[in-house]
Amino acid sequence: MVSHLPPNIKVGVVNVSVAGCKIELFDQTNYAAYAATAAPWMKNIIKAYGGNPYEHLVAMAKLAQQDGVIKGILLHQGESNAGDKEWPNKVKAIYDHLIKDLNLKAEEVPLIAGELVNADQNGACASMNKIIDDLPKTIPTAQVVSSLACAGRPDHLHFTPAGYREMGKRYAEKMLVILGYPR
Repeated sequence: MVSHLPPNIKVGVVNVSVAGCKIELFDQTNYAAYAATAAPWMKNIIKAYGGNPYEHLVAMAKLAQQDGVIKGILLHQGESNAGDKEWPNKVKAIYDHLIKDLNLKAEEVPLIAGELVNADQNGACASMNKIIDDLPKTIPTAQVVSSLACAGRPDHLHFTPAGYREMGKRYAEKMLVILGYPR
C-alpha cells in the first residue's frame, strides 16, 4: 500500500488481536462474561490487553490519532462465529461503538472485512464467507475482501504465509481505491 501512496503519506496500523476468540470479546456489554469462560491460553492474551481488548484498541487508536487520521478499520474474524447469522449485527454494534468512542464519521471510515479460508482451499469455516459477504447490508460503508485462491494451510483454518501476504495485498488494494488511488 505504501508503495502506491505519495511519499509524504505514512501508514500506521493499530493491531489488537486475540486468536480464536468470538466477536463477543469486543462487545462492551458481554466481553467480561465471554472472557470468563475462555480457555486459559486465551485468558493470557486477554490479560495482555488489560483484560479488555476493546478498551485497549480504543486507547491505542486515540494515541494514533494524536499524530494521524484513522482512514479505515480492518477486521479479520469469524472462524469462532462460523454459522452465526447474528454476526453482522454484532460487528455493527462494535463498529458503531468504535465510531462513537473515537469521534469518527462512518461515511469517512469504512470497515474492511476479510473472508476466511475459502471453499476452493477446503476452508473449514468457508461457509462463514457468505455471512461476511453480507456485512455491507448491515454496515453500508463496509467493504469485503475476497479470499478466493489465497492458499490455506492443511489445518483448513489458516492461510499459508503466501496466502496471508495475498490477503494483505487485497486489503491494501481495497483501501487504495477507497482513498481515491485507483490501481
